[in-house]
Amino acid sequence: MGEYLLGLDAGNTVIKAVIFDRHGNEIAAASEEGHSRMPSPGHVERGLDELWTNARQVIRACIEKAEIQPEEIAAIGCAGHGNGLYALDRDGAPLIGIQSLDTRAAGLVDEWREAGVGDRTYPIARQRPWPSQTPTLLAWLKRHRPDLFNRIGTVFFSKDFVVNRLTGQRVSEVSDMSGAGLLDLAARRYDKALMEAYGLDDCMDLLPPLIESADIAGTVTEEVAGQTGLAAGTPVVGGLFDVVASALGSGVARTGSASIIAGTWSINQVIIDSPDLGGPVFMSSTFDRSRYMAMENSATSAANLEWLVREFFEGEHAEGVSPFDACCALAGAIEPTTDDPIYHPYLYGAQQDGHARAGFYGLAGWHTKGHLVRALLEGVAFGHRQHIETIRKAGAVFNEAVLSGGGSRSLIWPQIFADVLGVPVSVARSCETGALGAAIAAGTGVGIFADFGAGAAAMVRAERYYRPDVSLEAHYARRYALYQDIAEAMAPLWRRLTAVPLAAAGAAA
Repeated sequence: MGEYLLGLDAGNTVIKAVIFDRHGNEIAAASEEGHSRMPSPGHVERGLDELWTNARQVIRACIEKAEIQPEEIAAIGCAGHGNGLYALDRDGAPLIGIQSLDTRAAGLVDEWREAGVGDRTYPIARQRPWPSQTPTLLAWLKRHRPDLFNRIGTVFFSKDFVVNRLTGQRVSEVSDMSGAGLLDLAARRYDKALMEAYGLDDCMDLLPPLIESADIAGTVTEEVAGQTGLAAGTPVVGGLFDVVASALGSGVARTGSASIIAGTWSINQVIIDSPDLGGPVFMSSTFDRSRYMAMENSATSAANLEWLVREFFEGEHAEGVSPFDACCALAGAIEPTTDDPIYHPYLYGAQQDGHARAGFYGLAGWHTKGHLVRALLEGVAFGHRQHIETIRKAGAVFNEAVLSGGGSRSLIWPQIFADVLGVPVSVARSCETGALGAAIAAGTGVGIFADFGAGAAAMVRAERYYRPDVSLEAHYARRYALYQDIAEAMAPLWRRLTAVPLAAAGAAA
């Protein structure tokens, strides 16, 4: 059996390929950024042909950089962003890719909330509908795009699409399907009553056969081998919902372990033994067959820093220094004070309010770029804290957390997380925790590791540790209260802002 494992990570914006040895050392990596389309306000889509083209390119580039024979790759695992909606037509051809940043269905969620749909879905799926959720988007297409809806043959996820192209197999797996609210969580299967609650009882045949994360989905085809440099016949496992993959790839494998991911999304999750907590917490399956993830998530994390850098800081940094590091350095130079501005990280809405918008509050003439960046870093951490408080109130217990995602690469942001959350925070050695988690699943699937825990023990190491600064506890408690109070006051104004159609606004002007 080969000495190496290939992990793929198909995020909202970038697809990555990373080759690891059996000890978790990164042998080579390649990535390619995709392009999102926004054909209408709130619509965020991607081209599936581009995604597959990029996947082939990064796989070939990674193998070439590694300077290994393709036969030395023992197995392939793929992680990918959850939710959104990736569809093939009835002939198996790519049809549409809707990303998990999409908010077109916010009005439908409001309608369902009034009708009590969430009261029907939560006891089965342990989730209530939200705008970017897969069944919500499918229901939106059914109502507003019947021409496209009637062409759908398969509904699954970004990583499933890549697995489908690699192997020709039409499958999905439990962690992604449960993370989208499409399974009876306790029974780990599709459920007719659940689909009826979404108004999708006629869509059961659109859901592909269900496998587990480490089950073999298929093998690399001869055609794909020629396109990627892989060896035909290489096993490909079912893979993982990327937040679950990142937890595993950062070493979070025990019950009571907590994973915080500061990526495009704010992900906050704790492994639990039973799906029955004392509060309405979003849940999914873990990577194994017996435990669950209690999680609270929203598109309110490092995508905010990406936006700030792209729109205001691109090119404003020294040669050889990334704009993200330059921004974080500006924030690190700011001494926290009581009149620092507050930032809401709602560029793509909030979990609790699809109409929410981002904003800086309390700006004064003496504030600098550094104050704005620090406010953004703190605002993102406040958003994570809000989710974590929900999980804790429901009964999940943890006393430390592992931080991963793009935000963990900063030397400043993890300390802000530790201070805002009030718990020690560690950062794993590998920056590519999603790909590493997928590689661990691949190694487990072909028997290199006895189970996922053994795979994590063999391949994951912690690199940095941050303890909360107790002198800032009262400071952040006050600022977090302000953060919440401003959001509550702004809620009706956000609704008014987003309720005015663009054409009507232009006519009024």
